[in-house]
Amino acid sequence: MERSAREPLLRKTSSSYQTFPGSTVRRLDEEYLRSLHNKRLYLAVFAAVLGNFSFGFALVYPSPVIPALEEHPSAALRLDQRTAPWFGSVFTLGAAAGGLSTMLLNDCLGRKLSIMFSALPSVLGYALMAGAQGVWMLLLGRVLTGYAGGVTSASIPVYISEISHPGVRGMLGACPQIMAVLGSLVLYALGKYLGLVLDWRWLAVAGEVPVLAMIILLCFMPNSPRFLLSQGKEEEALRSLCWLRGRDTDYAQEYEQIKDSVRKQSRCVSCAEIKDPFIYKPILIAGVMRFLQQLSGVTCILVYLQSIFNKTSVILKPEYDAALVGLVRLFSVAIAAVSMDKAGRKILLFVSAGVMLVSNLTLGIYIHFMPAPHNSTISNQTLVSSANLPAEPTNYITLIPLLATMFFIMGYALGWGPITWLLMSEILPLKARGVASGLCVIVSWLTAFTLTQFFLPVVNAFGLEVPFLFFAVISAGNILFTGCCVPETKGRSLEQIEAFFRTGRRSFMR
Repeated sequence: MERSAREPLLRKTSSSYQTFPGSTVRRLDEEYLRSLHNKRLYLAVFAAVLGNFSFGFALVYPSPVIPALEEHPSAALRLDQRTAPWFGSVFTLGAAAGGLSTMLLNDCLGRKLSIMFSALPSVLGYALMAGAQGVWMLLLGRVLTGYAGGVTSASIPVYISEISHPGVRGMLGACPQIMAVLGSLVLYALGKYLGLVLDWRWLAVAGEVPVLAMIILLCFMPNSPRFLLSQGKEEEALRSLCWLRGRDTDYAQEYEQIKDSVRKQSRCVSCAEIKDPFIYKPILIAGVMRFLQQLSGVTCILVYLQSIFNKTSVILKPEYDAALVGLVRLFSVAIAAVSMDKAGRKILLFVSAGVMLVSNLTLGIYIHFMPAPHNSTISNQTLVSSANLPAEPTNYITLIPLLATMFFIMGYALGWGPITWLLMSEILPLKARGVASGLCVIVSWLTAFTLTQFFLPVVNAFGLEVPFLFFAVISAGNILFTGCCVPETKGRSLEQIEAFFRTGRRSFMR
């Protein structure tokens, strides 16, 4: 397309972009609604979220492996009460380091190449654990797979948001969470039902499969049009958008909108610009959301799930309880994926925080007023090793912890799980998106590591109910923060969202 021919279209598009009346938005949506049916977009998203599948697989890898290694005949590989918690939690330190490096990788390599780069530490980490001859190799493998998870955590949501059509960005933005949950469930299934055939080394080998599939598929996928335009590669960006939307759609108009937005943000963010509300407000909102997401206690609950069920004397076996919670989590994320583009982000965040508040409060009160031996103050050693102890059910009232935990996971998966990642990729300004997304991942995983490390000492000193009451208070804070600070982004293009933060005018979000 010649420049002279494109200038009228640019002026027309830029003008509509600056005002965004409802009729113009409806007209633009109708013009390229056909692009929603382009299967190539969904193939690109699938290729990317295989990285999240690997992330979910690696996150819960210690669950079936720690019991096996605690009884390992070789002293060099045997985990004790000092090394077992580190084997579980050191993953989060690797993830924080991955988020830190992504602050540079996202802007230097691009979103797609950053995701592909994560395959290198992931494959190496799994290989170290599969062939481990000592505990140090296990811990290093966990750090490397955690590093890969941190890179994908910061890169995949940004890649998906930048290639997605606004009409399905909410649904596609929930796919990383769905695949992470699915990866965890596959690990549980392999560890439980194939444990007699696949030992912990073969579980690590199995973790290589989605990583290799991801890197092969991504070789054929395009990079983000927004990133390509930020690098001055206009023709390649146009071809990328054409591939993602389809040749028979009006992708040229969307291309001009994106180009106009990128032109306004051609430079990287400077220290002086950080004071601009357009820059610091969305970064602050995204960072605080990641902080509150982890403070709600989801990582602690997932890491110590079977032990918590043992200590609360749930009537079912803890391993079956964990499987039920995992299925509820997957089902709830799927509901969120379908609902995000219909109900909106904020209403789901309100519902999510409310359900988490009631669930944590119920569990905390139950533990406090049920004087069962398992609910009393326990030591670090007892909680870590309790997964190997049989549950001692008393009566059907012991189903309360299971139901409360299921509702907590349901609430988290409906909103504060997937939407926090989605909003991070939606509201961050383009010129700071790579750095800010990495910063948000660092905040998230350092918070997760701190909570995981302090959970056991707090339980030892004050009792199991105290953490859950604390998580309930945080959930109440999540409701207030959503109402006061979080914008509604349903159906808005990334350019509209940026215009809202740049000007503060609500009309851009209508």
